[in-house]
Amino acid sequence: MKTIKLMKEDRDALLKELEKMRDLCTQENRMPAPEEVEWASGKLDEIRDLEANIALEERTQGVLENARKSQTPPDKPNPNDNENSVHNQREQFASSGEFYQAVMRAGMPGGHVDPRLSTRAASGLSESVPSDGGFLVESQMANEILKNVWDSGMILPRVSRTTLGGNATGMKFNGLDETSRADGSRAGGIRAYWAAEAAEKTASKPKFRQIELSLNKLVGLCYATDELLQDANALAQTITEGFRDEFDFKLTDSIINGSGAGQPLGILNAGCMVSVTKETGQAADTIVYENVNKMWSRLMAKSRPSSVWICNQDCEPQLHTMSIAVGTGGVPVYMPAGGASATPYSTLFGRPVVPIEHCPTIGDTGDIMLCDFSKYKAIDKGGMQSDVSIHVRFIYDESVFRFVYRFDGQPVLSSAITPFKGTNTLSHFVKLDART
Repeated sequence: MKTIKLMKEDRDALLKELEKMRDLCTQENRMPAPEEVEWASGKLDEIRDLEANIALEERTQGVLENARKSQTPPDKPNPNDNENSVHNQREQFASSGEFYQAVMRAGMPGGHVDPRLSTRAASGLSESVPSDGGFLVESQMANEILKNVWDSGMILPRVSRTTLGGNATGMKFNGLDETSRADGSRAGGIRAYWAAEAAEKTASKPKFRQIELSLNKLVGLCYATDELLQDANALAQTITEGFRDEFDFKLTDSIINGSGAGQPLGILNAGCMVSVTKETGQAADTIVYENVNKMWSRLMAKSRPSSVWICNQDCEPQLHTMSIAVGTGGVPVYMPAGGASATPYSTLFGRPVVPIEHCPTIGDTGDIMLCDFSKYKAIDKGGMQSDVSIHVRFIYDESVFRFVYRFDGQPVLSSAITPFKGTNTLSHFVKLDART
């Protein structure tokens, strides 16, 4: 049976999922859809059962504790047990560094196993020896890494993310099958028209397609030496910052370059990506004003307020010297009013320019892109699964930390959109073709 602590964590996670769905409905000014109502009812049932089990376990523990107190004589205080008594009084570790050090002490011959450590028995090893299978990293520590990734990343906070609950390993979203804005094609087939009085009405209906996402597994493994384990602050900083940066890098890379096979589908490989060709006679490895002007015109108008430019840092010298030809001279395009002495080069067409190393280098297709990442749909399984073992690298005086995060995503459009009037297709994602 799960501990009271774990049951409370499960309950709190379910409450957060319900709150997220409720906030979504409020933002969209709508009532929950039938499938959302069914999903929420299931979550409420799970919460009700968890609260009942928590109450039962708390009552049972109280009765058992009272019975033990009435039958067992009081223990004499042990002056050498101060550290253990402090550990027993606290339900959680003060820091991740303190947790890692507790794991190290538990793995030493004759070492003390801190009662706050949660254990995981490994296959084929004795479950009677908790440290044989490793120790679970407390959820709040692992999730702090994940929270930092999604809150402080350059691209990830812009993505539309849904957290799955229960035993779900994937999700299907109903999206409009819209490839054209011509009459009779909007929303896949909905049409409105002007009609004379008493004229017969013609029915129309939308056409839907399913966006299916299935969770993929992103795994990180790290070894920490016993020397590093001696310093709680250095250890916490090394593990937390290292995995935060690595998971941010790999998730962002999958959103940009992912193949869709065993990993998310990246925008560069998506069918909805619009490409803008280079100018006639344009030199290799250059970016000119006409390029970004045409890219802006190919972005769907509704996506402009939430769009962002992303580029490889190799592109920045080209952006800084980009200009509009006026007579025999030119006017800077990217230079702010205060010149290079001010805070320069932050926006194009009023949208942020974010340099990231995941874009191809200057001159390659996609070295600069204009994107609305709110139109990139992603799912995850909530918190990061994490544990640590003191045995895998025991003879090397190292402990092994493992973090697992389940994630998938793809753009909401399957192809670019043909506008109501005009010949150029539009999309939420626009790239510049190669200039070689």
